[in-house]
Amino acid sequence: MRESEPNGENPVDSGISPSQEPVRRGIDAATDVVHRILTTKKSERLFSRAAATIPGGVNSPVRAFGAVGGCPVYVGRGKGSRLWDVDGNEYLDFVCSWGPLILGHAREEVVEAVRRAAEKGTSFGANTEVEVEFAELIASIVPSVEMIRMVNSGTEATMSAVRLARGVTGRPKVVKFDGCYHGHGDGFLIKAGSGVLTLGIPGSPGITEGAAADTLVASFNDIESVRRLLDAHDQEIAAIIVEPVMGNAGVIPPEPGFLQQLRDLADDGRMLLIFDEVITGFRVAPGGAQELYGVTPDLTCLGKIIGGGLPVGAFGGRREIMEHLAPIGPVYQAGTLSGNPLAMSAGLETVRILQRDDVYTKLEELGARLEAGMNENIKRLGLPYTVNRVGSMLSLFFVDGAVRRFSDTAAADTSAFARYFAEMLSRGIYFAPSAFEAGFVSAAHSVEDIDRAVEACFKSLQAVG
Repeated sequence: MRESEPNGENPVDSGISPSQEPVRRGIDAATDVVHRILTTKKSERLFSRAAATIPGGVNSPVRAFGAVGGCPVYVGRGKGSRLWDVDGNEYLDFVCSWGPLILGHAREEVVEAVRRAAEKGTSFGANTEVEVEFAELIASIVPSVEMIRMVNSGTEATMSAVRLARGVTGRPKVVKFDGCYHGHGDGFLIKAGSGVLTLGIPGSPGITEGAAADTLVASFNDIESVRRLLDAHDQEIAAIIVEPVMGNAGVIPPEPGFLQQLRDLADDGRMLLIFDEVITGFRVAPGGAQELYGVTPDLTCLGKIIGGGLPVGAFGGRREIMEHLAPIGPVYQAGTLSGNPLAMSAGLETVRILQRDDVYTKLEELGARLEAGMNENIKRLGLPYTVNRVGSMLSLFFVDGAVRRFSDTAAADTSAFARYFAEMLSRGIYFAPSAFEAGFVSAAHSVEDIDRAVEACFKSLQAVG
């Protein structure tokens, strides 16, 4: 059974307009590649069942494979650098749960930490020792964090940080950047990256005019676009929020001086600078991008890695800012499962391992090896594509020329990417099913894993042409 309905239409809207025939043909060709080589019958049955009770058959839109075609992967288990789907296909995993699994799948110490915590109780809705230990550890590592509040997702962290910034400053507006994704809060979905970009959705219905009016959009790596907004909305802007390394429109690093210029503008305008380090926190350096680039924000949003693979989020910053939060301040924020002992235990053990082992040196070496191999493939085949990397985050852009801003991704050949994704998947290499997402290397990957991925990349690019 395929995932299509009796009338031949997929139960999940791919987000591709019928007029975009080259893209649609690319997706169809990609689907054929996967079906010729991989067994997908169990995944197809599960996807068909899911479509009856879950919108689009998925609990997060990019998982639907709408931009690449075919049936989404249903994972059975993971270990180290590998995944096995329910049909028994094995993959080298460079999605790593979209970034959190910096140590790879089912790391023994992390699993054991979760087991010990679960034996004591999975949730209490009360305070626990582990959340205190973890808060102290994060505050000792991340430069901007003196106090921290644990929440349950990256979206919750960014929403809460912006509310706090508005409460502290008494101002309504927030500056964000096109292509930066800060979760699915109303204001953040205006010119967002990630799944919104992958599905070809310009924004989202359900966002009020007020939310849109309070969200000002600048261009990443274009400081003049920020200055223009600040000049036009003097005394109205509460905060500038930015991914210090864009990771939700593919990996786009900040140009030299850009982050410091944001810091200076925020200081001059008496507004807060918020770094969304949900992806980059503990990924590009122990203290995140703020450590890597030497720029300290007022507030930092964290997630992904600090949960060790379990749902989590956090936001923190200077003491005098964080003390505006209830119960000691007037800005209200709460969460029944915040500081959940399972997530805190998994995250605490993960960060302890990152501190103990020489993980970041290995990640840099593996990331550089993957980048060099991909670039050599592009050169050998004479293709016009571009690779961007920061540490263990990497993207192959199907774009002719450098990618320094979100607008540079507009010409991406999504049809070629869909075929490339299918060729890689058929060779047992799992990258994100989107031309606009980052790939991740984990400490569980080996040099042999990287070399295998590079070889598969060459053959896949060669097949796409």
